[in-house]
Amino acid sequence: MPEFIAPQRFTDAAAAFAQVELIYKSGLKHLRDAMLAFVAGETLPGRVRACYPFVRVHTHTSARGTAANGLSYGFVAGPGRFETTLTRPDLFRRYYQEQFRLLLENHGMELEVGTSTQPIPIHFSFAENDHIEGSMSVERRALMRDVFDLPDLGAMDDGIANGTHEARPGEAQPLALFTAARVDYSLHRLRHYTGTVPDWFQNFVLFTNYQFYIDEFVRLGREAMTDESSEYIAFIEPGNVVTRRRGMAPGACSADFAALLDGTQGTPPPRLPQMPGYHLVREDHSGISMVNIGVGPANAKTITDHIAVLRPHAWMMLGHCAGLRPSQQLGDYVLAHAYVREDHVLDEELPLWVPIPALSEIQLALEQAVEQITQVSGPDLKKIMRTGTVASTDNRNWELLPGNQPQRRFSQSRAVALDMESATIAANGFRFRVPYGTLLCVSDKPLHGEIKLPGMANHFYRERVEQHLRIGMAAIDILRREGSSRLHSRKLRSFAEVAFQ
Repeated sequence: MPEFIAPQRFTDAAAAFAQVELIYKSGLKHLRDAMLAFVAGETLPGRVRACYPFVRVHTHTSARGTAANGLSYGFVAGPGRFETTLTRPDLFRRYYQEQFRLLLENHGMELEVGTSTQPIPIHFSFAENDHIEGSMSVERRALMRDVFDLPDLGAMDDGIANGTHEARPGEAQPLALFTAARVDYSLHRLRHYTGTVPDWFQNFVLFTNYQFYIDEFVRLGREAMTDESSEYIAFIEPGNVVTRRRGMAPGACSADFAALLDGTQGTPPPRLPQMPGYHLVREDHSGISMVNIGVGPANAKTITDHIAVLRPHAWMMLGHCAGLRPSQQLGDYVLAHAYVREDHVLDEELPLWVPIPALSEIQLALEQAVEQITQVSGPDLKKIMRTGTVASTDNRNWELLPGNQPQRRFSQSRAVALDMESATIAANGFRFRVPYGTLLCVSDKPLHGEIKLPGMANHFYRERVEQHLRIGMAAIDILRREGSSRLHSRKLRSFAEVAFQ
């Protein structure tokens, strides 16, 4: 075991964070040193273990200070003991310090920081470019379980986020939606699915279901890097390929990104990952990440399950849809204000009777952005953008089912558009308390005989993709200017909510 660090109490957020960092780094060093010895063939003296740091608060009253005014987070629900395990202080520095500060100001008590009893799985101790386990024989790898702690799915479930978690007698109430092990699991999955390290992810995320949007985002990202006055400092592509802003000297950016930007510049992968990610980076993490999730609700759930641990300020879906109304034209926009969930991928975690509300802050930003980019306003705006219900299905060929049943259901729901991802992204945003929105573009009208033919489709993509993407980016500009505190709405918080945003 690494040297035991006794729990200590703090009234200063920075000091509490420094203690978290000390415990975490000590544990990681212990695990990495032992792993190097194990790979070299040494026989280790017994089991090797290090545990995550924790933060804990004790409150004795439901009263809270003024720091919570206007915020839907930063305070516990009432008297009691609350705690959570923590990981990757290098990645979550700003986030942890802000949550600590709010707790201290709202409750006027001390933060207790110590070493938890939750082991750090050996896989989660590897640095980004460490692949030392690959040099071991199959027999040697099989012995790892006898020496090190491996990932335990029992410590990673989403009961807290789902609202089904019940603390055992004597157990502390949760302070955050995710345990440290659950966060680490998702950070490793993000590398696999997007081809970029989670450090690059920004606080505003765009999802799309077509590569055309990514091609345009790449063009705009690279273009921004040629502008020395750009608000963005870097553009990142899969393989962690870094394009720095022209004229920016090494070490000129904040500490958050200095080491990444001044290190290796990445290598383009031989083939794109399953859901490639791209990042327009701002120094304060308020830039834009964009992920091509492909087609289907399974991918939409998978990637949002993992991005949620990064606690973004908002995510939005930009993609194509089938228009269901005869009055719609190809190229029209649909701003979703409700969702019909026939995707089925979240039925176990989020019952269908749970409504998924539209969030006014996102809705207004998207509507303003459409006006700004298209230069259409007032009554004329309704001619190119319909606000209404979007249905998401897991059946790509729904229109071929006999008996006209899907069409009847969609008509009864008053749906104006259909896709396969938007309801999933919105539902997971609701589930994980991440503000969400959807702006789709009508690319075909299968119920009315208008399907995409190759030539028409190519013309449509050229005409609409750039404009649609610029609308999404403009909406993020509006949300950024208004401030993130307005985004994290109480509409997404449950009765007894965790304190961490």
